Amino acid sequence: MEAWRYSAQGVAVAVRVTPRGGRDDIDGLETLSDGRPVLKVRVRAIADGGEANRAVLELLAKSLGVPKRNVRLLSGATSRQKQIAIDGDPKKLGEALRQLTAAKPD
Repeated sequence: MEAWRYSAQGVAVAVRVTPRGGRDDIDGLETLSDGRPVLKVRVRAIADGGEANRAVLELLAKSLGVPKRNVRLLSGATSRQKQIAIDGDPKKLGEALRQLTAAKPD
C-alpha cells in the first residue's frame, strides 16, 4: 500500500512527522492504527513557527529532486500528520517515492 495519491499535477503524500528527530531523513512507510499508510519523516527542526514544516518540505524536495516551489503543505500545519502536494510527473514521483521507501521497510 502506498502513502501517496496520484493526480494530474503530481502526487499528494500522507506524512507523519517527528520534529526534533536528531536528523533530517525519510524513515520509510508506517501503517497508522486506522490502517492508513503514511511516509515517516524526521527533521532536526523544532515544531515552532513553521520551522519543522519548512524542513519537511525542503527534505522532500531534495530527496525527490524537485524544486522547493513544487512542494507545498496541503493540510496539517499544526499536526504531526500532514498532507503534502508535490508537483511534477506523477509517474516519476511515484517511482522516486517507492525507491526512497523500499530501502527502509516498515
